[in-house]
Amino acid sequence: MKGKLPFPKWILNTDLKIFQTKTGEDGGPEETILFDDKAFYEEKTRQTLDKERKLVTLSGKVIVPGDINPGKIIEGCVQVGEVKRDIFRSSRPKNPDGTVFSTELDLM
Repeated sequence: MKGKLPFPKWILNTDLKIFQTKTGEDGGPEETILFDDKAFYEEKTRQTLDKERKLVTLSGKVIVPGDINPGKIIEGCVQVGEVKRDIFRSSRPKNPDGTVFSTELDLM
């Protein structure tokens, strides 16, 4: 039977903001708030390779219920308290019925 899996709300442990960064009309960066609520935040350092096969150190991971920016690439930063961390990559795991279960962000 296909269906939606319930998101485990009890893992949401941190208030944070997710900003989408794009180029504004004046050519400078423009930030829009995509998310401002509780999310799962884990501050754990790990290493991975980027597109050019260079070693990158990641500083944490954020998991948010559902799709915070449907059909669009997420580029920008996450603010936890007063600290902002850049988004390295995002993914959207799916439910068995094809809907987005969560948005996952790896942070630099």
